Amino acid sequence: MVSGLCAARDPLLLLVPLLSYLVCRPEVKESPEIVEWSAKELAAMGPPSRSEWIMAALVLLAMFFWICGSNPNISLPLLGSNFINATMVVFVVISLMLVTGVIVFDDIVSEKSAWEVFFYFTSLLTLSSGLNEIGFIKWVAEGYAKPLAGLSPTMGMILLVSFFFWIHYFFSSITSHTAAVLPVVLAVGTSIPGLSVSTLMLLCVYSLGLMGVISPYATGPAPMYFGSGYIGKRDFWKFGLIFGVIYFAGLILIVLPWLQLIG
Repeated sequence: MVSGLCAARDPLLLLVPLLSYLVCRPEVKESPEIVEWSAKELAAMGPPSRSEWIMAALVLLAMFFWICGSNPNISLPLLGSNFINATMVVFVVISLMLVTGVIVFDDIVSEKSAWEVFFYFTSLLTLSSGLNEIGFIKWVAEGYAKPLAGLSPTMGMILLVSFFFWIHYFFSSITSHTAAVLPVVLAVGTSIPGLSVSTLMLLCVYSLGLMGVISPYATGPAPMYFGSGYIGKRDFWKFGLIFGVIYFAGLILIVLPWLQLIG
Protein backbone atom coordinates (compact mmCIF):
# COMPACT_ATOMS: atom_id res chain seq x y z
CA MET A 1 0.00 0.00 0.00
CA VAL A 2 2.82 2.40 0.86
CA SER A 3 4.55 1.67 -2.45
CA GLY A 4 1.39 2.62 -4.32
CA LEU A 5 1.20 5.94 -2.51
CA CYS A 6 4.86 6.67 -3.24
CA ALA A 7 4.37 5.80 -6.92
CA ALA A 8 1.87 8.66 -7.26
CA ARG A 9 3.36 11.00 -4.67
CA ASP A 10 6.90 11.32 -6.01
CA PRO A 11 6.00 12.42 -9.60
CA LEU A 12 3.31 14.77 -8.28
CA LEU A 13 5.78 16.37 -5.84
CA LEU A 14 7.84 17.38 -8.87
CA LEU A 15 4.99 18.18 -11.23
CA VAL A 16 2.51 20.11 -9.09
CA PRO A 17 4.75 23.07 -8.12
CA LEU A 18 5.72 23.61 -11.76
CA LEU A 19 2.13 23.37 -12.96
CA SER A 20 0.99 25.67 -10.15
CA TYR A 21 3.48 28.26 -11.34
CA LEU A 22 2.34 27.91 -14.96
CA VAL A 23 -1.40 27.83 -14.27
CA CYS A 24 -1.46 30.57 -11.64
CA ARG A 25 1.49 32.82 -12.40
CA PRO A 26 2.39 35.20 -9.56
CA GLU A 27 2.08 38.89 -10.40
CA VAL A 28 5.08 39.77 -8.20
CA LYS A 29 8.09 37.53 -8.79
CA GLU A 30 10.77 39.52 -7.00
CA SER A 31 10.56 41.81 -3.98
CA PRO A 32 14.02 42.52 -2.54
CA GLU A 33 12.68 45.58 -0.73
CA ILE A 34 10.33 43.47 1.40
CA VAL A 35 13.14 42.50 3.79
CA GLU A 36 14.00 46.12 4.54
CA TRP A 37 10.35 47.10 4.82
CA SER A 38 9.48 44.25 7.19
CA ALA A 39 12.48 45.04 9.40
CA LYS A 40 11.31 48.65 9.75
CA GLU A 41 7.76 47.56 10.52
CA LEU A 42 8.91 45.14 13.21
CA ALA A 43 11.08 47.82 14.78
CA ALA A 44 8.14 50.25 14.77
CA MET A 45 5.91 47.69 16.48
CA GLY A 46 8.32 47.31 19.36
CA PRO A 47 8.34 44.35 21.76
CA PRO A 48 5.30 42.01 21.92
CA SER A 49 2.40 43.44 23.88
CA ARG A 50 0.50 41.72 26.69
CA SER A 51 -2.28 40.66 24.32
CA GLU A 52 0.22 39.19 21.87
CA TRP A 53 1.88 37.10 24.59
CA ILE A 54 -1.52 35.87 25.72
CA MET A 55 -2.48 35.05 22.14
CA ALA A 56 0.74 33.06 21.66
CA ALA A 57 0.04 31.11 24.85
CA LEU A 58 -3.53 30.37 23.75
CA VAL A 59 -2.32 29.15 20.36
CA LEU A 60 0.06 26.73 22.09
CA LEU A 61 -2.74 25.65 24.42
CA ALA A 62 -5.05 24.94 21.49
CA MET A 63 -2.35 22.97 19.68
CA PHE A 64 -1.66 20.94 22.81
CA PHE A 65 -5.31 19.93 23.26
CA TRP A 66 -5.80 19.29 19.54
CA ILE A 67 -2.84 16.90 19.56
CA CYS A 68 -3.23 15.26 22.97
CA GLY A 69 -6.90 15.78 23.71
CA SER A 70 -8.05 13.98 20.57
CA ASN A 71 -6.36 10.78 21.70
CA PRO A 72 -8.41 9.05 24.42
CA ASN A 73 -5.39 6.93 25.33
CA ILE A 74 -3.35 9.93 26.48
CA SER A 75 -3.84 10.92 30.10
CA LEU A 76 -4.03 14.70 30.57
CA PRO A 77 -3.37 16.50 33.87
CA LEU A 78 -6.58 17.15 35.84
CA LEU A 79 -8.62 15.66 32.98
CA GLY A 80 -7.56 12.02 33.13
CA SER A 81 -8.03 10.20 29.83
CA ASN A 82 -11.19 12.05 28.81
CA PHE A 83 -11.60 12.75 25.12
CA ILE A 84 -11.64 16.47 24.25
CA ASN A 85 -13.50 17.42 21.10
CA ALA A 86 -11.56 19.68 18.73
CA THR A 87 -14.54 22.03 18.35
CA MET A 88 -14.79 22.45 22.11
CA VAL A 89 -11.12 23.47 22.18
CA VAL A 90 -11.88 26.25 19.71
CA PHE A 91 -14.76 27.57 21.80
CA VAL A 92 -12.68 27.44 24.97
CA VAL A 93 -9.80 29.36 23.37
CA ILE A 94 -12.14 31.97 21.89
CA SER A 95 -13.80 32.39 25.29
CA LEU A 96 -10.40 32.90 26.91
CA MET A 97 -9.52 35.47 24.25
CA LEU A 98 -12.69 37.38 25.12
CA VAL A 99 -12.14 37.11 28.88
CA THR A 100 -8.52 38.27 28.69
CA GLY A 101 -9.35 41.15 26.35
CA VAL A 102 -7.29 39.92 23.42
CA ILE A 103 -10.37 40.48 21.26
CA VAL A 104 -13.83 41.93 21.76
CA PHE A 105 -17.10 40.48 20.53
CA ASP A 106 -17.28 43.07 17.73
CA ASP A 107 -14.09 41.57 16.30
CA ILE A 108 -15.85 38.23 15.95
CA VAL A 109 -18.98 39.70 14.39
CA SER A 110 -16.97 41.76 11.89
CA GLU A 111 -15.24 38.70 10.40
CA LYS A 112 -17.61 38.46 7.44
CA SER A 113 -15.45 36.06 5.45
CA ALA A 114 -15.36 33.60 8.37
CA TRP A 115 -19.15 33.71 8.74
CA GLU A 116 -19.50 33.24 4.99
CA VAL A 117 -17.38 30.09 5.17
CA PHE A 118 -19.38 28.88 8.18
CA PHE A 119 -22.78 29.18 6.49
CA TYR A 120 -21.44 28.03 3.14
CA PHE A 121 -19.90 24.88 4.57
CA THR A 122 -22.69 23.94 6.98
CA SER A 123 -25.39 24.33 4.33
CA LEU A 124 -23.52 22.11 1.89
CA LEU A 125 -22.74 19.58 4.62
CA THR A 126 -26.43 19.42 5.50
CA LEU A 127 -27.39 19.09 1.83
CA SER A 128 -24.94 16.25 1.16
CA SER A 129 -26.00 14.45 4.35
CA GLY A 130 -29.65 14.80 3.34
CA LEU A 131 -28.99 13.40 -0.14
CA ASN A 132 -27.21 10.46 1.44
CA GLU A 133 -29.94 9.82 4.02
CA ILE A 134 -32.77 9.74 1.47
CA GLY A 135 -30.81 7.28 -0.67
CA PHE A 136 -30.15 9.60 -3.62
CA ILE A 137 -26.39 8.98 -3.67
CA LYS A 138 -26.84 5.21 -3.47
CA TRP A 139 -29.44 5.36 -6.27
CA VAL A 140 -27.07 7.35 -8.51
CA ALA A 141 -24.17 5.02 -7.70
CA GLU A 142 -26.13 1.88 -8.48
CA GLY A 143 -27.57 3.38 -11.66
CA TYR A 144 -24.11 4.27 -12.92
CA ALA A 145 -22.27 1.21 -11.73
CA LYS A 146 -24.56 -1.69 -12.68
CA PRO A 147 -24.14 -1.32 -16.49
CA LEU A 148 -20.36 -1.66 -15.99
CA ALA A 149 -20.68 -5.35 -15.10
CA GLY A 150 -20.27 -6.38 -18.75
CA LEU A 151 -17.06 -4.42 -19.38
CA SER A 152 -13.44 -5.60 -19.37
CA PRO A 153 -11.75 -5.63 -15.96
CA THR A 154 -9.41 -2.69 -16.69
CA MET A 155 -12.06 -0.47 -18.26
CA GLY A 156 -14.56 -1.33 -15.54
CA MET A 157 -12.00 -0.47 -12.87
CA ILE A 158 -11.14 2.88 -14.48
CA LEU A 159 -14.80 3.85 -14.79
CA LEU A 160 -15.58 2.79 -11.23
CA VAL A 161 -12.66 4.76 -9.81
CA SER A 162 -13.62 7.71 -12.00
CA PHE A 163 -17.13 7.62 -10.63
CA PHE A 164 -15.88 7.29 -7.05
CA PHE A 165 -13.52 10.25 -7.50
CA TRP A 166 -15.70 12.77 -9.30
CA ILE A 167 -18.93 12.14 -7.42
CA HIS A 168 -17.21 13.89 -4.52
CA TYR A 169 -18.65 17.10 -5.96
CA PHE A 170 -21.85 15.98 -4.19
CA PHE A 171 -20.13 15.67 -0.81
CA SER A 172 -18.58 17.98 1.74
CA SER A 173 -17.21 15.14 3.85
CA ILE A 174 -14.74 12.40 2.99
CA THR A 175 -16.28 10.16 5.65
CA SER A 176 -19.85 10.37 4.35
CA HIS A 177 -18.60 9.94 0.80
CA THR A 178 -16.73 6.75 1.69
CA ALA A 179 -19.61 5.31 3.70
CA ALA A 180 -22.16 5.96 0.95
CA VAL A 181 -20.28 5.17 -2.26
CA LEU A 182 -17.41 2.77 -1.54
CA PRO A 183 -19.60 -0.26 -0.68
CA VAL A 184 -21.56 0.18 -3.92
CA VAL A 185 -18.41 0.52 -6.04
CA LEU A 186 -16.82 -2.55 -4.47
CA ALA A 187 -20.02 -4.56 -4.85
CA VAL A 188 -20.17 -3.78 -8.57
CA GLY A 189 -16.45 -4.53 -8.89
CA THR A 190 -17.01 -8.05 -7.58
CA SER A 191 -19.55 -8.64 -10.36
CA ILE A 192 -17.01 -7.92 -13.14
CA PRO A 193 -15.18 -11.15 -14.03
CA GLY A 194 -11.41 -10.87 -13.67
CA LEU A 195 -11.45 -7.53 -11.86
CA SER A 196 -9.10 -7.34 -8.87
CA VAL A 197 -11.24 -6.04 -6.02
CA SER A 198 -8.19 -5.38 -3.85
CA THR A 199 -6.68 -3.15 -6.56
CA LEU A 200 -10.01 -1.35 -6.97
CA MET A 201 -10.24 -0.80 -3.22
CA LEU A 202 -6.68 0.57 -3.02
CA LEU A 203 -7.31 2.98 -5.90
CA CYS A 204 -10.47 4.27 -4.21
CA VAL A 205 -8.69 4.63 -0.88
CA TYR A 206 -5.76 6.45 -2.49
CA SER A 207 -8.16 8.83 -4.22
CA LEU A 208 -9.54 9.97 -0.86
CA GLY A 209 -6.31 11.86 -0.29
CA LEU A 210 -6.53 13.54 -3.71
CA MET A 211 -10.16 14.52 -4.24
CA GLY A 212 -10.14 17.21 -1.56
CA VAL A 213 -8.77 19.68 -4.08
CA ILE A 214 -11.73 19.71 -6.46
CA SER A 215 -14.13 22.09 -4.68
CA PRO A 216 -14.28 24.76 -1.94
CA TYR A 217 -16.18 22.34 0.30
CA ALA A 218 -14.48 19.02 -0.52
CA THR A 219 -12.80 18.69 2.87
CA GLY A 220 -12.78 20.46 6.22
CA PRO A 221 -9.76 22.71 5.48
CA ALA A 222 -10.98 23.63 1.96
CA PRO A 223 -13.48 26.32 3.10
CA MET A 224 -10.70 27.96 5.13
CA TYR A 225 -8.51 28.31 2.05
CA PHE A 226 -11.51 29.43 0.02
CA GLY A 227 -12.58 31.98 2.62
CA SER A 228 -9.13 33.55 2.86
CA GLY A 229 -9.89 35.43 -0.33
CA TYR A 230 -6.52 34.93 -2.00
CA ILE A 231 -8.16 32.95 -4.78
CA GLY A 232 -11.43 34.12 -6.31
CA LYS A 233 -14.49 31.90 -6.50
CA ARG A 234 -14.22 31.31 -10.24
CA ASP A 235 -10.49 30.59 -10.06
CA PHE A 236 -10.97 28.24 -7.09
CA TRP A 237 -13.39 26.08 -9.07
CA LYS A 238 -11.19 26.27 -12.19
CA PHE A 239 -7.98 25.33 -10.39
CA GLY A 240 -9.82 22.61 -8.49
CA LEU A 241 -10.90 21.04 -11.76
CA ILE A 242 -7.45 21.38 -13.34
CA PHE A 243 -5.57 19.82 -10.45
CA GLY A 244 -8.33 17.28 -9.89
CA VAL A 245 -7.76 16.07 -13.45
CA ILE A 246 -3.99 16.00 -12.86
CA TYR A 247 -4.32 14.02 -9.63
CA PHE A 248 -6.83 11.63 -11.17
CA ALA A 249 -4.56 11.12 -14.19
CA GLY A 250 -1.70 10.28 -11.81
CA LEU A 251 -3.94 7.78 -10.07
CA ILE A 252 -4.90 6.02 -13.30
CA LEU A 253 -1.67 6.36 -15.32
CA ILE A 254 0.84 5.76 -12.51
CA VAL A 255 -0.76 4.00 -9.55
CA LEU A 256 -2.99 1.58 -11.50
CA PRO A 257 -0.17 0.16 -13.67
CA TRP A 258 2.07 -0.03 -10.59
CA LEU A 259 -0.51 -2.00 -8.61
CA GLN A 260 -1.07 -4.32 -11.56
CA LEU A 261 2.67 -4.80 -11.89
CA ILE A 262 3.24 -5.75 -8.28
CA GLY A 263 0.07 -7.84 -8.15
